[in-house]
Amino acid sequence: MRVIGGLWRWRHNPLRRTTDLVECWVALVSLLLVLVAAPVAGSLVGSAAQDALQQSVRDQRQSRHLVQATVVARATDEVPRPDPEISAGRAVGSRVVADWTAPDGTRRHGRVATDLKKPRPGDRFALWTDAHGRTVPRPLDSGTATAHAVLAGLGTAMVAAALVECVRRLILWRLVRRRYARWDQAWDRAGPDWGRAGADS
Repeated sequence: MRVIGGLWRWRHNPLRRTTDLVECWVALVSLLLVLVAAPVAGSLVGSAAQDALQQSVRDQRQSRHLVQATVVARATDEVPRPDPEISAGRAVGSRVVADWTAPDGTRRHGRVATDLKKPRPGDRFALWTDAHGRTVPRPLDSGTATAHAVLAGLGTAMVAAALVECVRRLILWRLVRRRYARWDQAWDRAGPDWGRAGADS
C-alpha cells in the first residue's frame, strides 16, 4: 500500500523526477509479480511435479513386487548400508544370503539387505523385486511424492520471487546511478560560480 500511496503522491509533485516515477512503477509491478506471478508459477510447477511423481508411484507399484525371502546365512563380510528410499536414511538391519521366488516363478539366490536385526537361517522377511526377481528399492509412496511436489512448488515460488527482487534491485541501482550522474552534471554547471557574490545576478 505504501508503494501505491507513494505513486499517487508523485503524480503532481513539482519536485518529481522521471526516475522517481519509474522507481514507484517498478516497485508496484514487482509487488504484483511477487504476490501473483510467483505463487502461480509455484502452483503450476508443483502440479506438474505432482502428476509426474504420482505417475512414477503407479508405475513402480506395477513393476515392483513384494515377495517372501528366506534367510540361508548371514553375510558377515558385508557392512550394512543406508536405504536411499527410507526418508530417515537409517541403515538396514543387516545383509544376508537368502532364497526367494520371483513373481515369474523362477528361484533366486543371493545377498540382499534385510531389516531383521539378528537374522538366523530359516527366518523369513519381505523383499522388493522386479518381475524377474532382481532386487529393487521399495517403491515410492504417495505421501512422499506429494511432499516432493509441494517442495518443488514452494522452491519455484521462492526462486521466482527472488528473481523479481533481483531485477527490481538492478533497475533501482541503474536509476540511482543515473540520478548521481545528473547531479554531477548539475554541480559541474554550477561549480564555477558557486559561492561568488552576485554570481547569479
